[in-house]
Amino acid sequence: MPEVLLERPAEAVAVVRLNRPEALNSLNGRVRELVNEHFSTLAKEDGVRAVILTGNEKAFAAGGDLKEMSTMRPVDHLRSRSHRAWAAVQDYPKPIIAAINGWALGGGLELAMHADIIVAGENAKLGQPEIKVGIMPGAGGTQRLPRAVGKFVAMKMCLLGEPITAREALQWGLVSEVVPDEQVFPRALEMAHTIAAMPPLAVMAIKDVLLAGLDASLETGLMLERKAFDLLFDTEDQKEGMRAFIEKRRPAYKGS
Repeated sequence: MPEVLLERPAEAVAVVRLNRPEALNSLNGRVRELVNEHFSTLAKEDGVRAVILTGNEKAFAAGGDLKEMSTMRPVDHLRSRSHRAWAAVQDYPKPIIAAINGWALGGGLELAMHADIIVAGENAKLGQPEIKVGIMPGAGGTQRLPRAVGKFVAMKMCLLGEPITAREALQWGLVSEVVPDEQVFPRALEMAHTIAAMPPLAVMAIKDVLLAGLDASLETGLMLERKAFDLLFDTEDQKEGMRAFIEKRRPAYKGS
């Protein structure tokens, strides 16, 4: 079986599933390569409107593959361009929903933080334990994590290396929703279906502006929002959505 699976559970929804159960979905070079390949492929498919990123019931991803990493030198990291490990995920223009059961540690949590929505199971554990093996987060853990949970929680997680529970993650803003373990993927799929039925251009505009505004001034963010808002009035989906509301019927969005 491939180490990363691309599934099509429903029209307009795709699933990228990490598939190294024998290693708790630890992230080796081949997994990174396949994840990027799948997201690059999906970025070219207009018919896909939402993607679920997940693992299995025991782990989303338990971190980097230490057997592979233990003998690496700095030049190996440079050659592998590891800083671009999740480039296609980061650049993916449509919503990504991470569905987390079990462990999401180290590089696994860093990968999940590339998502736009995170659904976690009640028994999920999330953390940045790299310090315990002599290194530090290297794929966004010291940058995306404090933007989500704040400086003091991020410092605690990175310096102690101890995982937090899904409920703590929800309290601190690291996940969007916590559900029973067996409901993680069904809930993510339900969300993906809902998003897929929305006007695609508005969905992409919301993602673009929200992410761009996070690191901009309020005035810049508001300007980006106004421009995107105005442009959506030149779409057929805007006309269809408002007509459907007035006519009390379900809209049929085409992404035009």
